[in-house]
Amino acid sequence: MKHKRGFNPLGMMSAHRKAMHRNMVTSLFKQERIRTTKAKALEVRRTAEKMITRAKVDSVHNRRIVSARLYDEAIVAKLFTAIAPRMKERNGGYTRIIKLGERKGDAAEVVILELVDYKLDTGDGKKKAKKEKEKSTDKKASEGSNKGK
Repeated sequence: MKHKRGFNPLGMMSAHRKAMHRNMVTSLFKQERIRTTKAKALEVRRTAEKMITRAKVDSVHNRRIVSARLYDEAIVAKLFTAIAPRMKERNGGYTRIIKLGERKGDAAEVVILELVDYKLDTGDGKKKAKKEKEKSTDKKASEGSNKGK
């Protein structure tokens, strides 16, 4: 039974676990979407949601508390200036977990941990614009070569 256990140690030493938390939370805020195991995602989500809640009030005190956990100052700045203002109206639930299935090697359940307002960039608009631009330049080049004849 899991009574009176505050967190999942994930079978790691404390220093390794803390470093992993720090790295995964930094990656989550940097990319806004990470792929990991379910157990790690559940633990990292707790840390990330507490940091976003702190970042909603931009004060020196809150910045120092978050900076103590995240060592990358650029990510701390992004959290306070870009991520937290988007979550201003929410009262929690800033992240979501999407199940992907089991990993082949050890059958660990793999999930995607992402921020709720994450927009998946499919790149269709950029590809279409690039293709249209290439077609128009090809057309102009072929018209230019035909004029000389």
